[in-house]
Amino acid sequence: MLAEKANFEIIMMCRLLGVSKSGYYDWEKRPMSATEQRREALKPLIDFVFAESGRTYGYRRIHAELRRAGVEVDDELVRKLMRQMRLVPVQVKRRRGLTIADKNAAPVPDLVRRDFSAEMPGQKMIGDITQIDTGEGALFLATVIDCFSKSVIGWALDVRYPASLVCAAIDMAAARIEMPDGAIFHSDRGSQYTSIEFGEILGKYSIRQSVGRTGSCFDNAMAESFFGKLKTEMVHHRTFATRAEARREVIKFIEGFYNRRRLHSGLGYRPPSEVLEEWFDNRIAA
Repeated sequence: MLAEKANFEIIMMCRLLGVSKSGYYDWEKRPMSATEQRREALKPLIDFVFAESGRTYGYRRIHAELRRAGVEVDDELVRKLMRQMRLVPVQVKRRRGLTIADKNAAPVPDLVRRDFSAEMPGQKMIGDITQIDTGEGALFLATVIDCFSKSVIGWALDVRYPASLVCAAIDMAAARIEMPDGAIFHSDRGSQYTSIEFGEILGKYSIRQSVGRTGSCFDNAMAESFFGKLKTEMVHHRTFATRAEARREVIKFIEGFYNRRRLHSGLGYRPPSEVLEEWFDNRIAA
């Protein structure tokens, strides 16, 4: 009734709902309980975190973000309040694959076998290529993701996706992280990744190559997962007039949001850069 009193007369609503007019006004004047005040105070905080995430966070990540900020709240209460506030995160859409296998490529083993865990940065990395549509045509993104910190440590963007694109992403990753002995890079069997050029760049950094099976998205699930987040949380609800605009927004998403701010469930709801920096700080201290 309180929410609709601007649209309907109080007397009419009381009659329809079987409520006395005096009873309604007594309720309206009654001060909010401590519980109600607490819930009303939480709503703007939840709304702020939701908006800051680009409307991508569900109740678990919003709960984790509030706890990190020192706000003591139960995750179930966050879920209920988000439902009341009609805050619904954007939904995942199916990703379009770009893998074209080279039937003449030399065989490469699968050294990862769907185990995307690692004990240190650079020990195990995964990568893939995806397409981003713009008003000027397609833009292609290649990534290198560190399995230890879940951060995107290497990326490259171009209007085409030859082997040089994935090589550039590896060069960036190697410049950021010192590759440990026995480092592995895992990908699908796309022709860029099985090319001689890419094999040479891995050899330059003493990185062992690993590939999954053709047609199995689960063999490269971490890379697929990142692209799913990129598309769902940024690309699919944006329109890019130019490739330059798309490039700026992709870089902003990777370096400004995903690596530094987005809470990762596999890291105990911490951002990748925090986990990576903590590891290097501990190594220096040791």
